[in-house]
Amino acid sequence: MDFDVVRATVLALIQGLTEFLPISSSAHLILPSQLWGWEDQGLAFDMALHLGSLVAVLVYFRHDLWNIARAMLTQVGGGQATEDSRLGWYIVLATIPVLIAGLLFEEVAETRLRSINVITATTLIFGVLLGVADYVGRQNRELTQLTWKLSLLIGLVQCLAIIPGTSRSGVTMTAALFCGMQRQSAARFSFLLSIPTIGAAASMALLELLGQPNLNWSELLYAMAMSAVTALACIHLFLKFIGALGFLPFVIYRLLLGTFLLFFFVL
Repeated sequence: MDFDVVRATVLALIQGLTEFLPISSSAHLILPSQLWGWEDQGLAFDMALHLGSLVAVLVYFRHDLWNIARAMLTQVGGGQATEDSRLGWYIVLATIPVLIAGLLFEEVAETRLRSINVITATTLIFGVLLGVADYVGRQNRELTQLTWKLSLLIGLVQCLAIIPGTSRSGVTMTAALFCGMQRQSAARFSFLLSIPTIGAAASMALLELLGQPNLNWSELLYAMAMSAVTALACIHLFLKFIGALGFLPFVIYRLLLGTFLLFFFVL
């Protein structure tokens, strides 16, 4: 079955570039439909894009994940708690609130809140909050100094990412910065926290699609691969340069994007 290569490539690149940057993937994925009149890509295509992002973060953090899983299993088997096992339990703890919020409010978020007005407002508001957090945050806490209380707080704040335009990575990094975490530590925890969140969302979408006929598998696999490669490069470059660049470039970008959306699509 044929597919639109240009459309699939553009959407996959947008997803790969924006899923892990604090700039909101939903704010960007809505632009093609607004600019070129593209129809909604559908649940299957969204699932493919998110699976690509999931593959990227799993590949990049494969060694960390192996150490975390091994340490958690060792602790469950009666071994001592370690930094890796504690980090694993903190990720589990921080994921619980967003899973509950997703089950309760997903339909509202996907229908009533998925509008250009909401996305414009959240792009601007949470862009400003990210800038404030980067400016006032003490940035003296490493990932190994994370506590269960801070993890739960970041997990609760992550629930706001259900609102389109907020940016899951952006809001978790903002919360981590306000908690005094260093930039790279905030980013790494946000990326690790994305694994169960994206995995749960993709799994739910996959369950809804089981048995659905006429899926364009060539398009889905192409989109997933493009999204994965782009996201993998994005994670690598972001973690490499965030310590020196800070979050100001992303704050400025969000404010410019929000202003563009405001004047061209809202007012």
